Amino acid sequence: MAGSTSSRVWGAVDRFDEAVDQAWGRALRGRPPLDKMFYLASELGDFSLIWHLIGTAQGLRSDRDADAAVRLGAVLLAESIVVNQGIKRLVRRPRPVETDPRPHHLRQPKTSSFPSGHASSAFTAAGVLSAHDPALKGLYYAVAVVVATSRVHVKIHHASDVIAGAALGAVFARVAVKRWPLPRR
Repeated sequence: MAGSTSSRVWGAVDRFDEAVDQAWGRALRGRPPLDKMFYLASELGDFSLIWHLIGTAQGLRSDRDADAAVRLGAVLLAESIVVNQGIKRLVRRPRPVETDPRPHHLRQPKTSSFPSGHASSAFTAAGVLSAHDPALKGLYYAVAVVVATSRVHVKIHHASDVIAGAALGAVFARVAVKRWPLPRR
C-alpha cells in the first residue's frame, strides 16, 4: 500500500515536471539571449560561486561585512553538505534526459537530481544576504530565481527539484540567520 501511494505521488510529480518542461521549452528554450543568460547563471551557480563572489566583495567594506561574508561561506558549506551529501544520496532521483544538443557547454553534475542544489544554495544565500543587507533583498532574490530556474532551462533538473530546493534553501537561511545572528550595527 505504501509503495502504491509513493508511486502515485511520484507519478503526479513526474506529470507536473513534464508539463512544466514542455511549456518552458516552447516558450523560452532555443532563444539565444535567454539561453546565454540561463547557461551563464547555471555556471555561476556551480559551487555557489556567484554567492561567494558577492559575499567576498561585500566583506571588503568593513569588519562587520567581513564577518557576514564568513557566515555566508560557512552556511553555504553546511547547506551543500546537507543537500549534496545527505538528501540527494537518500532520494537518488534521476536527472532529466537531454535529447537535444545543448547550445552552450555545461558541467554535468555527478549527484542525483532531487533537490536542486543550485536552487537550495541560491535561496539560502539570498536569505542570509538579505538579513545582512535588506536594501538589496529584491536583487538577491531576483538573482536566486534566475540561478534556480536556470536548472530547468538547461534540463539538469526537474521543476519539482527546483521548487523543493528553493523551499529548503529558504528554511536553511531562516535557521542560519536565527542561530548565527550578526551583531547590530
